[in-house]
Amino acid sequence: MAQPGLRPYLASDAAALAALFRASIEALAAEDYDADQREAWASAADDEAAFAARLAGALTIVALADGEIAGFASLKDNKLFDMLYVRPDYAGQGVGAALADAIEKLAGARGTKTLTVEASDTARDFFAARGYVAQSRNTVTIAGEWLGNTTMTKQLAAPPAAGGTH
Repeated sequence: MAQPGLRPYLASDAAALAALFRASIEALAAEDYDADQREAWASAADDEAAFAARLAGALTIVALADGEIAGFASLKDNKLFDMLYVRPDYAGQGVGAALADAIEKLAGARGTKTLTVEASDTARDFFAARGYVAQSRNTVTIAGEWLGNTTMTKQLAAPPAAGGTH
């Protein structure tokens, strides 16, 4: 697959991203979380207005492949890699990596020195391969279900100095 195209989140994307969020959790997290845990996690998209507000309240980017939405990612408060979800039929094809590259570059350009992610068990190895280091193991409660995740951080390179000498 060619490198996906990236664009900013639009309010009109909310329904499609909510569906992608649910599909990604259901298909890709099945080895790490049971059906009740996945349903509780995916329920975050049940209130589409609240889900849209979460997307709009962060710097959210959308990946396009073959003219279709293939994934999305968001940066919250310029320091938290808040969401990274890929449509199941595009998993393992570079969509997640392209989105992660963009989020890291955007965070670095905004002066972020350390980027933090609350990585699901499903995503932990993906982030570790990108240089994120586990800081703590967590248990969170979502819709009455306990889910494990790992707080991970990555030191970002300082942006190049403006100007410079020749």
